[in-house]
Amino acid sequence: MSEDSRGSGRGRGAEGRRRRRAQPQRRKGLRVAAWTAAGVVLLGGGGLGWFYFKLNGNLHSVDIDSALGKDRPANVDNGSMDILVLGSDSRSGANSEYGQDDGGSARSDTAMIVHLYEGHQKASVVSIPRDTMVPRPACATGKGKTDPGRRKAQFNEAYTVGGPACAVKTVEQLSGIRMDHYMEVDFTGFKKIIDNLGGVQLTTTKPIKDDGSHLDLPPGPHKLNGEQSLGLVRTRKSVGDGSDLGRIQLQQAFIKALIKQVKGIGVFDNPKKLFGLADSATKALTTDKALGDVKSLMGFAQSLQGISAENMHMITLPVGPDPADSDRVVPLVKESKMVWDSLLADQPIPAQATEKSAGDKSAAGSIVQ
Repeated sequence: MSEDSRGSGRGRGAEGRRRRRAQPQRRKGLRVAAWTAAGVVLLGGGGLGWFYFKLNGNLHSVDIDSALGKDRPANVDNGSMDILVLGSDSRSGANSEYGQDDGGSARSDTAMIVHLYEGHQKASVVSIPRDTMVPRPACATGKGKTDPGRRKAQFNEAYTVGGPACAVKTVEQLSGIRMDHYMEVDFTGFKKIIDNLGGVQLTTTKPIKDDGSHLDLPPGPHKLNGEQSLGLVRTRKSVGDGSDLGRIQLQQAFIKALIKQVKGIGVFDNPKKLFGLADSATKALTTDKALGDVKSLMGFAQSLQGISAENMHMITLPVGPDPADSDRVVPLVKESKMVWDSLLADQPIPAQATEKSAGDKSAAGSIVQ
């Protein structure tokens, strides 16, 4: 398949996207489930001249295609699109306040596969717990060296070993699905995006107090700033079962609250606010090469206008306890296959895929409304 067809959403839907661009202004806003999307979709109001040049200079990109070559799943041309979205947990530089400086090493603190169905009017999001034990393929580590991989390794180590390309390769081997795009945002960037949005309004049904994430919220309505929002999506020990599974449910609830709010935030009527948001978002983002310029990013954002919180299905990868380590989880083979097969066929994920999953048993998501 040609590069042109991949870049246009697997060769289909271009005419549909042009029609959707003509929809009312009120439909513009956040339409993708992940931290990075908060800034990306709002780039749809990008400008020209120095504004365009400055935002282009902010962006960082990684050439995933060149790094992985032909050792990838087939690119299925059915009009759908799959994006691997990561939140990076490096403790170096400005992120050092969230833990001991790690000298620049990082892991994928949050990992989501966003599947956009044909027509880009609905999506499924599959969160992968960072403690999931999976096979890690051989990955280039830089300076001509290669890590041989492991039969069983913690999922988020892939990013530490070989960066974005290794994370994508691990996800593709796990799922059998080729990732069309890659997006990543770090802690500090996430905070700035939320602050430039003016905060996020949500309601907690129970108190949330977590020393690790510096969060202390009583029950009731709150308008969270960037620091508090980051604390919420990093909280785990004080909610649900105290595991990463509970944190994932908090993240998913937060994302839906964020999507609902941005629909009426009015940033397109405020050029100063729009530029501040676009500037912080593009500084925070790392993307694949195909989205590594403002024009491409803007086109991608416009293709997501029809996706709202109501037509976004969010699940956690079906997992169960690892028999070898009670602090880790492993994918449920039959149920995980249901998830991947459904996405490959561009079909909804069946309810029975998550019925036995440990990720479905935490009540953390019900704490945030």
